[in-house]
Amino acid sequence: MSRELMLGNEAIARGAWEAGCHVAAAYPGTPSTEILETIARDYRDIKAQWSPNEKVAFEVVAGASVAGARSLAAMKHVGLNVAADPLFTFSYTGVNGGMVIINADDPGAWSSQNEQDNRHMARAAKIPMLEPSGPAEAKEFTKLAFELSEKYDRPVMVRITTRIAHSQEPVEIGERVEVPLKDFVRNPKKYVMIPAHARLRHVFVEEQILKLKEYSTTSGLNRIEWRNKKRGIITNGVAYQYVREVCPDDSVLKIGMVWPLPDEMIKEFASQVEELYVVEELDSFIEDYVKSLGFKVKGKEVVPGCGELTPEIVDKALNGKDPEKALPEYAGALPGRPPGLCKGCPHAFVFNVLKKLDVVVNGDIGCYTLGVLPPYSSMHSQGCMGASIGMHLGFEKARGDEMSRNSVAVIGDSTFIHSGITPLIDMVYNKGTGTVIIMDNRVTAMTGHQENPATGKTLMGEETYELDLEMMVKACGVKRTVVIDPKNMEELEKVLKEEIAAPEPSVIITKRKCILKK
Repeated sequence: MSRELMLGNEAIARGAWEAGCHVAAAYPGTPSTEILETIARDYRDIKAQWSPNEKVAFEVVAGASVAGARSLAAMKHVGLNVAADPLFTFSYTGVNGGMVIINADDPGAWSSQNEQDNRHMARAAKIPMLEPSGPAEAKEFTKLAFELSEKYDRPVMVRITTRIAHSQEPVEIGERVEVPLKDFVRNPKKYVMIPAHARLRHVFVEEQILKLKEYSTTSGLNRIEWRNKKRGIITNGVAYQYVREVCPDDSVLKIGMVWPLPDEMIKEFASQVEELYVVEELDSFIEDYVKSLGFKVKGKEVVPGCGELTPEIVDKALNGKDPEKALPEYAGALPGRPPGLCKGCPHAFVFNVLKKLDVVVNGDIGCYTLGVLPPYSSMHSQGCMGASIGMHLGFEKARGDEMSRNSVAVIGDSTFIHSGITPLIDMVYNKGTGTVIIMDNRVTAMTGHQENPATGKTLMGEETYELDLEMMVKACGVKRTVVIDPKNMEELEKVLKEEIAAPEPSVIITKRKCILKK
């Protein structure tokens, strides 16, 4: 077999292709975006698509699985929140063709609004989760996940982190295995989750978890690496690489299947070492489990629970070495490079006007979130995808007409399609009078210029229907709509003043393509 240097995301795409995957869907979100981009570019045997949001992507993939196809959904950690409803339901239904969910957590919050640890999500949804420690394992674990999915009738999650997604490693290249579609058999008791069926499927799920726990111990995904038994370290994911680097002489229990965890293997390992540690990023997930088995273990009292781990941090936690002393003298003097909107960005024109008018701005997820920073300093709230409009209505409900006449919501075109349509309907339905600015730069820019339903092109590069945002807004019940080029700042200011003063809901669509879009 030949080997190629691959990013973790590229390796996952390769693994899906080699495993005979037929369908893949996602919504772009760092650090998982490149998985679908790689599939669309290099592995055209797989039907790949951008969906309006992660919930829809999950449901497309679930439907493909029930129809008999191997299928894959990819999303970042907060994207899994959006897909949580079908996640918990399809845990009960199980699969037909193998179904794999790639979950990309973001320790350090490099491109996210939080650092949530989705190992908890796998446990709560009763779905097995694998976690590779590098790109090569990422490819192999993706392939294995399809097999486990079909063997145990479960969706299977593969958890990566930003460091795994965007690091490189030589990866063995295999051939594609053509997996024929499984027969679709009408089976409402399995696939229709009315309460009577759900209660029966719950019993099945619990039975499969017990089988998977046994598999977790015997499969080789989790392994003990015996060395000096004075100190034993249980670790997972990229933290394993750091532990091996800074503690080469310690015994290690490498966890590759993080749910369900291997009870007997943990007991075997813990009982044979003098001192037991758990090194894991973010929450004390493994540590708490080991403690529940009755073992004394050191974890979060020495290993930070916030931020991304590094070899230096692990070295300090386990060996007492000060990473600051290892830095060259000039390292601390490097100037910072805060993010900012690109020169000529259409969003900049909007924020200049909003700053001049001194209105309260309820913001959203996208490039335009940078409007919170100088020189604009013109964003005052931001939650999750689509939250700007709902929060804008909440401001009005809490503080009345005075707030409505001195505030706006800003949201991007892709984010509006993702999660902004329903709160806009809510604003109209519940008699809100606020103003929403849809900042349409003609692309999903923040994650690297991906297509969306308003661009007229699919992920596969095919021409398709271009969603008319103005018509969509009017269909939601908004009578006052204005489409304007934001570069005309004088006209934009005039329109903003008029719409903010209007005693009814209004939407301004600032339409100008991203300065980086060719």
